[in-house]
Amino acid sequence: MRNLIEVVGNRGSDLEVLRDYRIYLMVERGLRPLSCEAYARDLLQFSESLEGTGGTLVTATRSNVHAWLKHLRQHDRTDRSVARKLSCLRGFYRWLQLDKQITYDPTTNIQTPSTWKVLPKSLDEQTVSTMLSGGGLAATQTGEGALGLRDHAVLEVLYAGGLRAGEATALRVEDIHLDQARAQVRGKGDKERIVPLGTSACKTLERYLQYGRPYLVRGGLQPALFLSVRGKPLTTQVIWSIVKNANGTASPHRLRHSCATHMVERGADLRSVQLLLGHADIATTQVYTHVALGHLKQVHREHHPRGKQRARASNE
Repeated sequence: MRNLIEVVGNRGSDLEVLRDYRIYLMVERGLRPLSCEAYARDLLQFSESLEGTGGTLVTATRSNVHAWLKHLRQHDRTDRSVARKLSCLRGFYRWLQLDKQITYDPTTNIQTPSTWKVLPKSLDEQTVSTMLSGGGLAATQTGEGALGLRDHAVLEVLYAGGLRAGEATALRVEDIHLDQARAQVRGKGDKERIVPLGTSACKTLERYLQYGRPYLVRGGLQPALFLSVRGKPLTTQVIWSIVKNANGTASPHRLRHSCATHMVERGADLRSVQLLLGHADIATTQVYTHVALGHLKQVHREHHPRGKQRARASNE
């Protein structure tokens, strides 16, 4: 990360506050270093925007926040990017209030860009089924067979548990409990959760552990579940390439959304989906209520007598 002193210059008070906030994020919230750096970069950008006003992060006003967001939009930042930066500011000012450094939150009543609530893109069930078919992978201890079994297991776990790419790379062999059809997952902030694994995922993992991983482990002790050809833990980049190779339009994030979407469409309650995905706030999961409503409307049109009449009328 860039030197904070170099970026902030003489804004000593901002530098001190940012250092304290990073310690809070790392120690109390347990966020990973990369996440802490991303938050710090956003806050540094806002701090730089205050230089012309003579203000600081602690003394910033609502108009300062509005002006910065307007500046971001004028410089072709997407609404999603602006919303992420606003979310960063909100977290920062909540911390300042909890730390009793401020009594006024300048982000209060500032509306998040509407596209932040755009429905997640998901794959239809048939597409996912084709991705997970495995293509008749041979259960042999050869390089090609081992990698095929590994890739198939990665896809199954991502979809079955709604895992993030980083969560898949962090899985250890001891985290998988096939006898109980579940996995122990470490998510954001090193928070742990238990996710169920379906029959298909368990069978695929069993074949990988029996025939694929022993070839990849290359001897020695390696706790990671998914390994490279050199016997090292997979990186998130490799996880992305595995998904991309299975379907050119897919990604780990999209496969995760597909898991949640398909569950909601089949009647799962939001609280269960929240626990599965590891969302800290159910408000994050509530975007799937729109998915459920859309599915409900479709079912109504297809099966309700009045729904059928309206559908026929619109086609005439």
